[in-house]
This record gives sequence, C-alpha cells and structure tokens, in this order.
Amino acid sequence: MGALPKQRISRHRQGNRRRHHYLKPMALVACKSCGEIKRAHHVCPSCGMYNGRQVIEIEERARAES
Repeated sequence: MGALPKQRISRHRQGNRRRHHYLKPMALVACKSCGEIKRAHHVCPSCGMYNGRQVIEIEERARAES
C-alpha cells in the first residue's frame, strides 16, 4: 500500500500552500537605445542592443513593409 494522509487538509491550509501558484506579469522595460518595449535582462528584438553594446545584427524590415 502507498502512503495515505492521516488527516484531511483544510481549504485554508491548502490555499496557503498554493498562495504562490500564479502567473507573474512579465517585467517589461524601455530599451535605452531605441525606446522600444523589451523584456528586462534580454536583448532588444528591434535593435539588437544589450547593456549598451551591439550583440546581434538585426536585418532590415523592408521585406515586412512591402
């Protein structure tokens, strides 16, 4: 036989355990170089800058506009 609980867990105690089981909103900040909204501590998807330096090269979006 497997383990069985000796007492029923009350809704209050169960709720206290699950108090932190929720989705937290994403931390969004403005990029210092281009001003676009980006995730904190991530490379900017529009300009490719991170921590004041160019990390990745972003292709021009001319194809998306035409």
